[in-house]
Order: sequence, then C-alpha cells, then structure tokens
Amino acid sequence: MSKSPWQCEEKVRNPKRSTKPNFLGSIDPQMGVLRSAFLCLMLVQSCEFVASSDSGGEWKTATATYSVETDGSLITEGACGYGDLHRATYGKYSAGLSSILFNRGSTCGACFELRCVDHILWCLPGSPSVILTATDFCPPNYGLAADYGGWCNFPQEHFEMSEAAFAEIAVRRADVVPIQYRRVNCLRSGGLRFTLSGNSRFFQVLVTNVGLDGEVIAMKMKGSKTGWIPMARNWGQSWQSNVNLRGQPLSFEVTTSDRRTLTSYNVAPPSWQFGQTFEGKQF
Repeated sequence: MSKSPWQCEEKVRNPKRSTKPNFLGSIDPQMGVLRSAFLCLMLVQSCEFVASSDSGGEWKTATATYSVETDGSLITEGACGYGDLHRATYGKYSAGLSSILFNRGSTCGACFELRCVDHILWCLPGSPSVILTATDFCPPNYGLAADYGGWCNFPQEHFEMSEAAFAEIAVRRADVVPIQYRRVNCLRSGGLRFTLSGNSRFFQVLVTNVGLDGEVIAMKMKGSKTGWIPMARNWGQSWQSNVNLRGQPLSFEVTTSDRRTLTSYNVAPPSWQFGQTFEGKQF
C-alpha cells in the first residue's frame, strides 16, 4: 500500500487525565490527542481517495524488463503499426505488452503508469513512476519457464520497456523487476493524427496521438458525397474500408473504450494523397 504524502505525528509528554468531568467547555489532554489523531486520519484517507480517483485506476501487479536500443528507446514499427515511435510522439515512453494485456491489439494507444515495488536492490528509492503508451506486442516464449525468461507467456502480465524509461524506475542492471501498474489518461499535445494509406480499392487510416482513454474501439469516415462509413480494424490502430473516396474531403469519427466519441470534420482536403498525415480535434 502506498504511503500518504502527509504524516501526522502527535507527541505528548506525560499527559495527565483531568479529574473533572469533560464537559463541552473543558479540555481533557488525552482526549485532545485522540481527537487530533482521528481528524488527521480522516484527512489522510480523504486526500488518498481524491488522489487515487484523479490519477488512475486500481494498482495491479506485474513484471517488467527492457529492450536495449542504440538510442535508448523502442523505435521499431511494432505490432500496433505506429511506425517510427519518435514521429508518433511516443518515443522512449512506449512499451510492448504480453498477450493478456495486448488483447489482440485493441489496447494499442492506451496509457499505463508503472512503478517498481518490493525489491530493495533493484527498485529506485521512493518508487518513482513512469507513464507509457502501449505500442507493441511482447511475444511468448514457451520454451522457457514463466518465471525464468518466459515473462510474456500467457497468462503473465508483463511490460517490455525501453532502457531509458526502465532506468527511471529501476537499476539498469536488473534483469526483471516486480512492478505495479494501472491505466491512466493519456496526455497528448495537439490533435488526433490520421495517416492515410492504400489504393483505389483499399483505404486504410492509422490513428495516433489519442488523448484521455487512448484506446480506440471504433472508427467511421465520411466523404462529401457519402454518409458515415464504419471502418474495420486491420491491425493495432489501423482501420480500413473498401470505399473509394478520392477527390472528396475526409471526416473521421473516433470512439474510445470509455465510450467517448469525437468527430473531426473535413480533416483532409479533396486533394489528399496516400502517405499524408492530417491532424484533427483532441479529446
């Protein structure tokens, strides 16, 4: 259990019990100490409740390791299809998730707060935390035991971090560390980004930089000559349709797992081309 940011301490030296009845106007030193301690406890519990409700969900247990990259971050395309993670703004604060967390790609874009716990040698003092975006899949290795190399084997809950992000919560020479994690809101700069790809018979949109919930569960698109067209998940956060919308301005409707829907009208002009990225609104 996490420590409260406040500590209430009451030091009483040789308190003497009052020999008089404790009416409203009188003060019993021992009762005063108890009242102070009670009020302090109520304040701490109240503040802890506010902090937990504002900062994220319930803490859960898992493990974490890191991948060594030349620039200290995971920059490969990964299973979510984001491409260069620096261009996608996730950079070193990205993570590969074991299959039970990855959930066949539906968790791509979600944000998690991680902290190293319960290891005096490997965890940094104070258990600092980092916030990561789910960008990749950590494949299982059933040739190894789940507690000895097969960290991503089902049903293990595991995060594969960049070396730079790992160093913010634990000692680099640690192989694997016990952690606590929870889902949190994603803080993004700018609007949702829509990257177009495909051909005349196949249209695909990669959506990135999604704020708040971060996890897209449904997408629709619309041209100037069509109604709203539901799109199917291709993989990760790439969504597809077989409708040809060449020469039409494009609008997009995005729904996240917390059931919020955001509509960005006329994001792409009629002259849009495959390979281009356009920015819409933000949650």
